[in-house]
Amino acid sequence: MPFYDLKCKCGEVFNIMASISDKENRRIKCPKCGSNELESVFSNVNVIQSRNAARNECPNIHRCGGCCPHN
Repeated sequence: MPFYDLKCKCGEVFNIMASISDKENRRIKCPKCGSNELESVFSNVNVIQSRNAARNECPNIHRCGGCCPHN
Protein backbone atom coordinates (compact mmCIF):
# COMPACT_ATOMS: atom_id res chain seq x y z
CA MET A 1 0.00 0.00 0.00
CA PRO A 2 1.28 3.49 -0.78
CA PHE A 3 1.75 6.37 1.64
CA TYR A 4 -0.15 9.59 1.01
CA ASP A 5 0.57 13.11 2.22
CA LEU A 6 -2.85 14.70 2.59
CA LYS A 7 -4.26 18.04 3.67
CA CYS A 8 -7.74 18.44 5.12
CA LYS A 9 -10.07 21.40 4.70
CA CYS A 10 -9.46 22.10 8.45
CA GLY A 11 -5.77 22.68 7.66
CA GLU A 12 -4.44 19.42 9.14
CA VAL A 13 -1.60 17.89 7.09
CA PHE A 14 -0.85 14.22 7.69
CA ASN A 15 0.77 11.13 6.17
CA ILE A 16 -1.11 7.84 5.97
CA MET A 17 -0.65 4.41 4.43
CA ALA A 18 -3.84 3.42 2.60
CA SER A 19 -4.97 1.49 -0.42
CA ILE A 20 -5.53 3.25 -3.71
CA SER A 21 -9.16 2.18 -3.46
CA ASP A 22 -9.53 3.85 -0.04
CA LYS A 23 -8.16 7.11 -1.45
CA GLU A 24 -10.24 7.00 -4.63
CA ASN A 25 -13.44 6.19 -2.71
CA ARG A 26 -12.78 8.88 -0.07
CA ARG A 27 -12.62 6.40 2.83
CA ILE A 28 -9.62 8.15 4.43
CA LYS A 29 -10.60 10.54 7.21
CA CYS A 30 -8.74 13.43 8.81
CA PRO A 31 -7.32 12.40 12.21
CA LYS A 32 -8.15 15.86 13.60
CA CYS A 33 -11.73 16.53 12.47
CA GLY A 34 -12.89 13.30 10.77
CA SER A 35 -13.63 14.91 7.40
CA ASN A 36 -12.96 13.06 4.17
CA GLU A 37 -12.53 16.28 2.17
CA LEU A 38 -8.81 15.81 1.58
CA GLU A 39 -6.35 16.90 -1.10
CA SER A 40 -2.97 15.44 -1.97
CA VAL A 41 0.14 17.32 -0.87
CA PHE A 42 3.37 16.67 -2.75
CA SER A 43 6.06 17.45 -0.18
CA ASN A 44 8.59 14.61 -0.35
CA VAL A 45 9.39 11.27 -1.90
CA ASN A 46 9.53 8.09 0.17
CA VAL A 47 11.89 5.43 -1.17
CA ILE A 48 11.96 1.96 0.32
CA GLN A 49 14.89 -0.24 -0.61
CA SER A 50 14.76 -4.01 -0.45
CA ARG A 51 16.95 -5.65 2.20
CA ASN A 52 18.18 -7.96 -0.53
CA ALA A 53 19.82 -5.10 -2.42
CA ALA A 54 23.59 -4.99 -2.43
CA ARG A 55 24.72 -2.68 0.39
CA ASN A 56 27.74 -1.28 -1.45
CA GLU A 57 26.02 -0.59 -4.72
CA CYS A 58 25.64 3.08 -5.52
CA PRO A 59 21.95 4.05 -5.75
CA ASN A 60 22.89 6.52 -8.51
CA ILE A 61 25.23 4.32 -10.56
CA HIS A 62 23.28 5.27 -13.69
CA ARG A 63 24.47 8.87 -13.11
CA CYS A 64 27.94 8.51 -11.61
CA GLY A 65 29.10 5.54 -13.70
CA GLY A 66 30.61 3.89 -10.63
CA CYS A 67 33.09 6.64 -9.76
CA CYS A 68 31.53 7.82 -6.48
CA PRO A 69 32.55 6.64 -2.96
CA HIS A 70 29.68 4.10 -2.78
CA ASN A 71 31.63 1.63 -4.92
